[in-house]
Amino acid sequence: MSDPLPLDSRWIAANPIPVHGGGTDKNSRGRVLAIGGSARSPGAIRLTGEAALRVGAGKAQMATLASAATLLGLLVPEAGIVALPEMAGEIGPPADALDAVLPEADAIVVGPGMASAEAAARLARTAAEQAGDEAVLVLDAAAIGCAGDLADALASLRGRLVMTPHHGEMAALTGKSVEAIRADPEAIAREAAARFGAVIALKSDQTLVAAPDGTLLHYLGGGVGLATGGSGDVLAGAVAGLLARGADPLTATGWGVWLHGHSGRRMSARRGPIGFLARELLEEMPRLLPQ
Repeated sequence: MSDPLPLDSRWIAANPIPVHGGGTDKNSRGRVLAIGGSARSPGAIRLTGEAALRVGAGKAQMATLASAATLLGLLVPEAGIVALPEMAGEIGPPADALDAVLPEADAIVVGPGMASAEAAARLARTAAEQAGDEAVLVLDAAAIGCAGDLADALASLRGRLVMTPHHGEMAALTGKSVEAIRADPEAIAREAAARFGAVIALKSDQTLVAAPDGTLLHYLGGGVGLATGGSGDVLAGAVAGLLARGADPLTATGWGVWLHGHSGRRMSARRGPIGFLARELLEEMPRLLPQ
């Protein structure tokens, strides 16, 4: 296997994301659908949806618990809102309201703010089965651990699938211990990418991005301040927004990790190494995008 490639400014320059010039409308900049949230974390999906818009997606829709939907719509008036049924504090069945919006999305995120593996698995399966022929699915948080049991549904998305696990979620996905993952993260990230036909962003103080063809990127990290609640929700949304704009899964994930990390570095310089909030990363991302 080849050595990891540094995910740095040189890689960013060599792997540009689509740039939308004059005459571009919001539809041509792509549509993101973010599905998630729970009674315990009703605001997580806001971070995901807003991150997609901050990196340049033209439209964002957020599907969440009906009890939180109206407030979410007021917090992010730029996004469309889909109210979903609720059961025991999680999104419950049936979710027929998704039938109309899933086929229209260019990028779909499932999992931010969810704790129930059962609920996340149900939504991930629905998303995989109803996604458009060119849509890319991003699995985050609770939706990652259930992916191993959804091999049949996810098979059609090989090459159009991204997962963003931390080490604990990677353990649930692969059946390996956290200690084993820490001991050899490069091999395990590559193995999972090949198994699922997915781009894997294995998050830690230094992040690895593995592609199904064996390509591996290594990001040195954006600082300890990124180890805060909601940070991963922002990353998932940034990746989805770049996918919606037309970037391929590896480029979108590499750029998402870089934007997230560099936003953390900037916030560290402004606020201090710890104590800044995940939502503050959103302000920095547009400043790092190509003009």
